[in-house]
Amino acid sequence: MLKVYNYNELSEAELEQLTQRNTDSGNEIRETVEQILANVKQNGDQALRDYALAFDKVTLNELFTGEAEIAELAGQVSDTQKEAIKTAYQNIFKFHQTQIHPEEKVETMPGVTCWRELRPIEKVGLYIPGGTAVLPSTFLMLGIPAKIAGCKEIVVCSPPQKDGKINPYIAFVAQLLSIKKVFLVGGAQAVAAMAYGTESIPKVDKIFGPGNQYVTKAKTIVQSTTVTAIDMPAGPSEVLIIADETANPVFVAADLLAQAEHGIDSQSVLVSTSKKLIEETIVELEKQLPVLPRAEITKKAITNSYAVFTDTFSVAMDFSNRYAPEHLILATDNWQQITDQIINAGSVFLGNLTPESAGDYASGTNHTLPTSAYARAYSGVSVDSFVKKITFQHITETGIQNIGKTVEILAELEGLQAHKNAVTVRL
Repeated sequence: MLKVYNYNELSEAELEQLTQRNTDSGNEIRETVEQILANVKQNGDQALRDYALAFDKVTLNELFTGEAEIAELAGQVSDTQKEAIKTAYQNIFKFHQTQIHPEEKVETMPGVTCWRELRPIEKVGLYIPGGTAVLPSTFLMLGIPAKIAGCKEIVVCSPPQKDGKINPYIAFVAQLLSIKKVFLVGGAQAVAAMAYGTESIPKVDKIFGPGNQYVTKAKTIVQSTTVTAIDMPAGPSEVLIIADETANPVFVAADLLAQAEHGIDSQSVLVSTSKKLIEETIVELEKQLPVLPRAEITKKAITNSYAVFTDTFSVAMDFSNRYAPEHLILATDNWQQITDQIINAGSVFLGNLTPESAGDYASGTNHTLPTSAYARAYSGVSVDSFVKKITFQHITETGIQNIGKTVEILAELEGLQAHKNAVTVRL
């Protein structure tokens, strides 16, 4: 079941090993992904059809689902399900809409004014996972901020289902977002299609969306070899829970399992100041896991997960910051006392009544987050991810007189005479 460690007994090397995940030391994943990228770049649509047959076991006549079929599929969604999706849509929209606001102009000195303005990224690609689980929630999380930002072209890729179509829930979200076409492509090949462009799929300026290790590797490779940017390296999902004696082991076990059911390479970590809580949580895991529909997947992920006992909250938080989790749950009544110690985390869930599932679906925050310790340097997806912030400046006659001498001196000390002259001729 869940391996248990005592923080005080761990060496530096063991701590380093515990906080590593999803490594590709033998470069097997990279080699496979590079072959896929090269094939799609060279053979376009045909390569995508070949991969659909090989990986998804479907023969595709068309590489996309169009507006008419989207409407037909969306009609299969029940009214109750539609209302739930609409509620999530509204909450996510409300939270993200507040992220658009003009910045003030700043007069840095008399006659010298500087400011920034937002411009949407013109062409964005959204990757919606559809492996062992189809995620219409991810479609909402990516599509809503893209729409708010005002992106002109939104290219959507999602793996085909066994019938060669998209999932009805994906179709309904497409309708809510006014997306007219969804391309039936998954995995690293979807990233390749959006990075290079094919006969059917347009090349985009930036690719968004989580995925498995192959998708993540493809995103990092295209970012370094093309002019296509990515949102972040967002691979297999993970949660770290810091809990004390005030936590409910039933809740903690449920949260660990909720993360583990994403896939066999997901990871759930419990860090607790209470040995009793760890023991009771393990008992709860053994009760709750067997009855889950995805028990086999979940069990494998839990086997690769662990618990750590620490003496204090401070040490627990130090471990968490080192791990830099995608999701961080503070399962304690005393969460207010430690939030200021959080340095590295993608999204944080405070208190015993705030499950990570709420953020995954409907609280309003975005669930596309940095994994594998990338939370040390990356933020989760937001409207900011879909815009560029362009700086502007304007200098008046008074301004050039005020700033001119400073620029001349700085240009001269760097030995750049033409830079100096550009100011001198104006003076």
